[in-house]
Amino acid sequence: MCTHELVSQFQEAIHNARLEKSRLQIVGGDTKAFLKANVSAPLTRLEIGGYQGIIDYQPSELVLTARAGTSLKVINETLAEQRQMLAFEPPTFGRSATLGGIVASGLSGPRRPFTGAVRDFILGCKIINGQGEVLTFGGQVMKNVAGYDVSRLMAGSEGTLGVILEVSLKVLPVPKKELTLNIAMPIESALVQMVALRRHYLSISAVAYEKGCLRVRYSGSKTGILSVLDTSVITDVHVEPSQNFWHALKEQHVDFFHTKDDLWRISVPPATPVLSVPGHWFYDWAGGLRWLKTTAPAAVVFGAAVACGGTARLFRSRQLAPWPRQEVALPLAQLNKRVKAAFDPSELFV
Repeated sequence: MCTHELVSQFQEAIHNARLEKSRLQIVGGDTKAFLKANVSAPLTRLEIGGYQGIIDYQPSELVLTARAGTSLKVINETLAEQRQMLAFEPPTFGRSATLGGIVASGLSGPRRPFTGAVRDFILGCKIINGQGEVLTFGGQVMKNVAGYDVSRLMAGSEGTLGVILEVSLKVLPVPKKELTLNIAMPIESALVQMVALRRHYLSISAVAYEKGCLRVRYSGSKTGILSVLDTSVITDVHVEPSQNFWHALKEQHVDFFHTKDDLWRISVPPATPVLSVPGHWFYDWAGGLRWLKTTAPAAVVFGAAVACGGTARLFRSRQLAPWPRQEVALPLAQLNKRVKAAFDPSELFV
């Protein structure tokens, strides 16, 4: 089936949902369905996985445009042929992950504090809104995204604003060399060190901490990276050349994430001290993202996050839907409501 016919099908489904006053859940590769655990109402699935294919790729311009149903595997393989990459290291959580799901989930990997988040790499997009209209925002070059960039609203929208059809992304070259230093230290020292590393991140591309081990990944030229070893004054250090750990971290394959407890994703200012919530902690993004395995009540986790100016989200759980959610400050809640009304006035998408 041609792409025009698929778009017409999507529009027809939206039109029917408006007439029937039903609600739609947009589904691509279905690898991040757990993010919708807060939805308990009956839904009609709108499958967009068939709307796929790379539309344009200009390696010399560092820009790729693809349809939302395009497999992330295909995109990564295409970029790898030109030694380029999606610099925000999006987690897939499965082989069927799609470009639309990456944008809609808004999730970024370990490189995020040093190169940027998903939204920072979106140059433009095409969507279908809640009225069945096809809208285009932004473009394929940075000069087209000046001012209020509507296309970046799609990052993290989780399909609640419309059907993402196409996305144009900025890509970056793959570093010529990378290595990781594993440094033994207590968490209090590690937090101080992580804040310092964020201020001097010229060649640093990831910082994580768990169980007495601070991991720092350096990326860049061969000469520059090898000089890190020559200038290091830390003696209790182990060099790890492979990328296995960082790939396992972004895909949540490291042992920490194998748990029966609730898994919380907590975003805080990086300099925030250790939070007094019982459980097991994993620190990513140089302290800015903290994962917590705990049996503590949701109110305790939310309270700790709010007290330091952060946010908490229950990421995985065996609890039945709907999961508890942190209350949004009134000004932000009002803004979210206005944005939702502009894109999806009938509230079809959930």
